[in-house]
Amino acid sequence: MAKLKNNTKKLSYISVPSQIISSMSSSSLQSLLLSPKKSSRNKFFGFTNYKSPRLWFLTLFLFCLLGMLKMDFNLEPLIPFSTYPCATTPSQLPMSNGYSKPEVTIASGNGKFGENVQKYEVFSSISQSQLLISNGFSKAQTFNGPDSQKYDEETRKSEFWKQPNGLGYRACLDFSKEYRGASEGIVKNRRKYLMVVVSGGMNQQRNQIVDAVVIARILGVSLVVPILQVNVIWGDESEFSDIFDLEHFKSVLANDVRIVSSLPSTHVMTRPVEGSPPLHVTPSWIRSRYLKRLNREGVLLLRGLDSRLSKDLPSDLQKLRCKVAFHALRFAPPIFELGKKLTERMRSQGPYLALHLRMEKDVWVRTGCLPGLSHDYDEIVNSERQQHPELLTARSNMTYHDRKLAGLCPLNAVEMTRLLKALGAPKNARIYWAGGQPLGGKEALHPLNQEFPHFYNKEDLALPGELEPFAKKASLLAALDYIVSEESNVFMPSHGGNMGHAIQGHRAYAGHKKYITPNKRKMLPYFLNSSLPEAEFNRIVKELHLDSLGEPELRINKSGRDVTKYPVPECMCNDSNTKAHL
Repeated sequence: MAKLKNNTKKLSYISVPSQIISSMSSSSLQSLLLSPKKSSRNKFFGFTNYKSPRLWFLTLFLFCLLGMLKMDFNLEPLIPFSTYPCATTPSQLPMSNGYSKPEVTIASGNGKFGENVQKYEVFSSISQSQLLISNGFSKAQTFNGPDSQKYDEETRKSEFWKQPNGLGYRACLDFSKEYRGASEGIVKNRRKYLMVVVSGGMNQQRNQIVDAVVIARILGVSLVVPILQVNVIWGDESEFSDIFDLEHFKSVLANDVRIVSSLPSTHVMTRPVEGSPPLHVTPSWIRSRYLKRLNREGVLLLRGLDSRLSKDLPSDLQKLRCKVAFHALRFAPPIFELGKKLTERMRSQGPYLALHLRMEKDVWVRTGCLPGLSHDYDEIVNSERQQHPELLTARSNMTYHDRKLAGLCPLNAVEMTRLLKALGAPKNARIYWAGGQPLGGKEALHPLNQEFPHFYNKEDLALPGELEPFAKKASLLAALDYIVSEESNVFMPSHGGNMGHAIQGHRAYAGHKKYITPNKRKMLPYFLNSSLPEAEFNRIVKELHLDSLGEPELRINKSGRDVTKYPVPECMCNDSNTKAHL
């Protein structure tokens, strides 16, 4: 028994702090625990072989030292660490909007690393909400304690998020018996085809596609999937199916217009009738101008459809416009899926505001306005306008000051900030800003970001690699902006335009979600009055916008306005029992 006891192996245990173990790779641990045996004759620095407790102690001490250096001083490790450390390591988190990264320290008192790893402080003049973690959210949104609850309660209770009274209006596409009766013959037509070439940015193309479907219905012909002209400004070569869900488009309109992907072989060699209608033509003009030639040739090619079709159409054709805009033109699955992800990230902590900022260089040039950043930037815009006077789309006989007072200029970041504060936007409001990069870069957005630190765009919210498929595709990026903006609790544009008008109609059609229309012409004189107390300024601005918050507006009271911007009464009804007939 004594012999057996003497031969029994003795096991020794050494206590190692858990943070040191977690800082070591699995290969390093294996090399410690499963080291091959060596001859007892070998010596190393005066110690005995690897069985010596002193050698074990020295090895573990070195690993402990390296681990502490790694955590406290962020030194390049000699031990192989993971390329992407645990997401709770805030010292390596990227910053939003390109601003400088604040310094971060991790509390590690009492040696209780597991209990204290979440207790870190940010020492910086920049709000901690600008610090982003890898999933695109600010650090302030990752708390699950009292701070998070307070954030949610204060934000949700703000009067700013209150929605307008929709007066019970709901989508109501109830086509007439005559329209439905004529549909069968139209969708079966195989002899006549309409081809269209649409131009401009994504929202401008979208408007033309809507009218292309209506014109095909007016002529009773099949519509070939619209051709998207390469955008000369952005060089975007996207096709219809890159932006929109083609099969969904065909399916939704199957009972209204026959849509084909290309001309059949029987018509490929046909020389099409080409045309470009004048502005605001009526259905009778379309029929009298093209129907006889179309019956003879079989193919009609139209270009430049922007604002060519009248805004005042028979009721069924107005409903068809709404059906195309709000139901058929769904974005392609890759865009739709990423847009929903970005929306969920914005909505994760409650309501959010979407701003469409029109502050790009070409916007200032085309509107005849100045960005108000500095004299140098004003000179850049003036020089560009003098070299290319054809770019000016507004009234050329007005001075910049006159344009400004007439409400024809986009609001800059300072003005947008003052307007939001006057309307009661809470300082901790989450804001998504849509649009291209502004003239002057991110510094042009500094007033907004400084006042509202929860300030993001798609680049801030997207995970690494998520935007790569959309690189240099302006139309696809605009589609992402459209999705996140349309889904927001509150939307406000800094200037009119195709996107603002489209989202206004879309939000109205969805039940009149809050849409703030800046009353630029009436409020700008108060912006210029520096002696006006802030409280009085805020009161006046609120009063000016009491009727500009997305309430139902009848299109019949706005002659010549697009039904896709004002869908009441043609596309909506206020009978709560009425259901949309698609």
